[in-house]
Amino acid sequence: MRGSLAVLALIALTSGALADDPPPVGTGAAAAVTPAAKPRKPAEVRAEQLDVLFAQLRKPGIDSGPVEDKIWALWDASDSPTAEVLLGQAQHAITDGAPAEALSILNRLIGANPDFAEAWNKRATLYYMNKQDDLALADIAHVLDLEPRHFGALAGKGMILARQQKYAAARDAYEEALAVNPTLEDVKDALKELDKVEQGI
Repeated sequence: MRGSLAVLALIALTSGALADDPPPVGTGAAAAVTPAAKPRKPAEVRAEQLDVLFAQLRKPGIDSGPVEDKIWALWDASDSPTAEVLLGQAQHAITDGAPAEALSILNRLIGANPDFAEAWNKRATLYYMNKQDDLALADIAHVLDLEPRHFGALAGKGMILARQQKYAAARDAYEEALAVNPTLEDVKDALKELDKVEQGI
């Protein structure tokens, strides 16, 4: 659906004492060199980037499209290149109308990478398309355990619950989606439709 972002490598700088400076008292000459900072893991960098992007979504008048694209790209990213390839293959299979192939790929992907939230989300989408609502909701629960701000999963949860005529629960899910991403016009429209249903219009 969307390509993954390359994670920039962090360069740790070291500083040494000037030749004319005496070493700190009682610590020895070796202490004059500051140890290199420990590089952060790619997942930690992505988490920090997501925090910044979600903060941007809350700014008045923000053009949310590019921000959402970056969020989706970060969600599609994994520390495992193989996992990213499999996720892309599964998406292509879904798009090409090959649900059995997509399900097989996603089952393998989730089995090998159970902490990859977007793999669970893709399988939930596939289950939703096949009207396997209970399986979709179970996978969405895994997505939200791993990424509570996943507005796509929250919106999907609302759609499923609305289809099951569980309107109060659907409203809660939609409102949670808007709480993390206030720019979701489709979700706002879905809430208006729920209003009409509950008012018997």
